[in-house]
Amino acid sequence: METATQSFIREQEIQEILEKHTHPDNQQVQDVLSKAAEMKGLNLQEVAVLTGINDHAQLEQLFQTANQIKDTIYGKRLVLFAPLYISNLCANECTYCAFRAKNKAIVRRSLTQDEIIHETEALIKQGHKRVLLVAGESYPRQGFQYVLDSIQSVYAAKLNDAEIRRVNVNVAPLTTEEFKLLKAEKIGTYQIFQETYHRETYKKVHIGGKKMNYDWRLSSIHRAMEAGIDDVGIGVLFGLNDYRFELLALMQHIAELERVFGVGPHTISVPRMEPATGSDMASHPPFPVSDLEFRKIVAILRLAVPYTGIIMSTRETAKMRRETFALGVSQISAGSRTNPGGYEEEVEDEVSGQFSLGDHRPLDEVIRDVAEMGYIPSFCTGCYRLGRTGQDFMDLAKPGAIKAHCGPNALSSFMEYLNNYATPKTFEIGKQLVEQTIAGMQGVPADRARKLVDRVNNGQSDVFC
Repeated sequence: METATQSFIREQEIQEILEKHTHPDNQQVQDVLSKAAEMKGLNLQEVAVLTGINDHAQLEQLFQTANQIKDTIYGKRLVLFAPLYISNLCANECTYCAFRAKNKAIVRRSLTQDEIIHETEALIKQGHKRVLLVAGESYPRQGFQYVLDSIQSVYAAKLNDAEIRRVNVNVAPLTTEEFKLLKAEKIGTYQIFQETYHRETYKKVHIGGKKMNYDWRLSSIHRAMEAGIDDVGIGVLFGLNDYRFELLALMQHIAELERVFGVGPHTISVPRMEPATGSDMASHPPFPVSDLEFRKIVAILRLAVPYTGIIMSTRETAKMRRETFALGVSQISAGSRTNPGGYEEEVEDEVSGQFSLGDHRPLDEVIRDVAEMGYIPSFCTGCYRLGRTGQDFMDLAKPGAIKAHCGPNALSSFMEYLNNYATPKTFEIGKQLVEQTIAGMQGVPADRARKLVDRVNNGQSDVFC
C-alpha cells in the first residue's frame, strides 16, 4: 500500500498548478464558477483558480455560487452531532496537540465502560441522537478491543427509552482485519484526518509514535473501504501548511478513492488550529488561516465536491459557524466537550481537553440560533439504517432524489427533539419553523413530511422514510 499512497499525492503537480493560477483573470474565474453551478464538481486546475481569488467582487461571486449549490442540494437542513471523547491517552508526539504523549500539562483519563454509558446518557438527556466516538491514539490494557467495547456501551445506553441511534468513529489507523471488526459494530462513518498532506511538514510536526508513518495514515481510508466501510470522512488541520496546497491534495485523495472504489468520502472536516494546552505551535500556527480565507475554503469545497458533507466543529466561534452555513457547511457539533467525562460532569476542562473551543453554547441554545436563521436542525440517522450509504447514497444524491427523504426526515427528527427536550422558547421557534417549512414544500416530500411530523406529534419516535 505504501507504493500506491506515495504516488497519488503528487506534490510537484500541485505546486506547478498553484504557481500557474496565482492571479487568475476574471474570465477564468467566471468559467470555473459557471461550471461549478452545474454541480458536477471541479478538477485540480479549477480548484486552483478559485484558491487564487482575492478580488472582493470575485469572492462575493464565489460565496453566492456556494450558497446556491448548498441550498439546491441540502436545502435548509443542518445535521447535529456531539463528539464523545472516551480517552485522552496517546502514544504519539504531534507538536500541535494537547494529547501528545510527553505533554505533562494535561490530566490523563480513559473512561470505563460504565462511565461511557453515563456519558452517553448525559448526551441522550440533552437530545442527541448521533455521536462521534473519539479516542487518543493509545488505549488501556484491552487494546483495540476497548474501542469495540466502547461502541457497544454507547449503543447499550438508554434513558427513558431514548438512545443514540448512530455512532461514527474517529480513532487511529487500523489494519484491514481491525476495520472489519469495526464495521461489525454497526458504525456509521469512519473518520480520520491526514492533518497535512505535505510530506515534509507532516514529518516536522509528527516526531514520535506510529503517527510518524505518513503512508500508513494516508492508506487507512483505503483499508477501511476494503473492509466494507463505505462511509468515510477525511480532513485537514488548517494552519499546518498552505491551505491552497491542502485543498488540491484533498482533491487528489478524493480522486484516488473514486478511482479505486467508485465513491469518495461521505464527509470532509475543516478544523482550524486552535490553542491547546502544552502546545506553543497550536497558538502560533505556521500558516495561519484568516476568517476570510476560512470562509473561502468552505466555499471552494462546496463547489469542488458538491455532494460531500462538510463538517464544522465547535473549534470555531458561533459567529464563524453562522457565516459558513450558507457557504457549504452541512454538519456541526454542538454542546461539545473534548475532555473525557465532560458531559456527565458538565465541565469543559481544558486541562484534559484536546483543544480550546470557540462555541461554548449548550445544545438547546445552538438549536434555537440555527432555527432562528431558518435552518432545520436534523438528528436523522435513517440513511445509515436503510443502507443508503456509500455509492447507494451518491446514486440518490446526485440526481437530487435524496432530498425527498432528507427533508421529511430532518423535520420529523427536529420535531421529536422539540417535543421531548426543547426549552419553551426553542419549542415555539422550532414548531413555527417546522410548519412554515412543510407549507413551503410540494408533492411527495410535503406529503411525507406532514405524515412523519404528525406521527411524532402523536407520540411516536424514530420515524423516517
